[in-house]
Amino acid sequence: MATLLVKDCRPIFQGLRSMVDVGGGTGAFARIISEAFPGIKCTVLDLPHAVTDMPQTDNLKYIEGDMFQFIPPSDAFFFKTVFHFFDDEDCLKLLKKCREAIASNGERGKVLIIDIVIDEKEDDRELTESKLLFDIFMNFNVGGKERTEQEWGSLFVNAGFTHYKIAPIFGIKSLIEVYP
Repeated sequence: MATLLVKDCRPIFQGLRSMVDVGGGTGAFARIISEAFPGIKCTVLDLPHAVTDMPQTDNLKYIEGDMFQFIPPSDAFFFKTVFHFFDDEDCLKLLKKCREAIASNGERGKVLIIDIVIDEKEDDRELTESKLLFDIFMNFNVGGKERTEQEWGSLFVNAGFTHYKIAPIFGIKSLIEVYP
């Protein structure tokens, strides 16, 4: 998926000097971005068990930490299928942490999210059914949920962001860009 994103969505990374992959695990996605865009300093923020002893490079670093407690300043904050694990209250906390980090970076920044966006009007029936099945699965197993564009927009506004763009990409996933 990361290779396709780099290939098909290059403009979203243009002009970035730094990016934090929040909840990025071992940093596979950040590694691909750091190699494709050597001018972007990538940081993976995750819990200690995920990032301890990971090999670092000049433009790929790892930080141990809890994303609900701290998100470091950056030009972009990347979340790949993170938000659907959480309820709205926790998602709002994460988005507010990102908004604070953007404000501490001179209002320069954006949030990049790859996640499911339910769109019953535009999606065909099978795609909508797949997204709704994921919603049931996430709710039942971890208390998370999939969201409609309206639900996403409400989270963004309540966290202090002013606008966003959603582009369907990668089957059931969408790319969401959120701006201060």
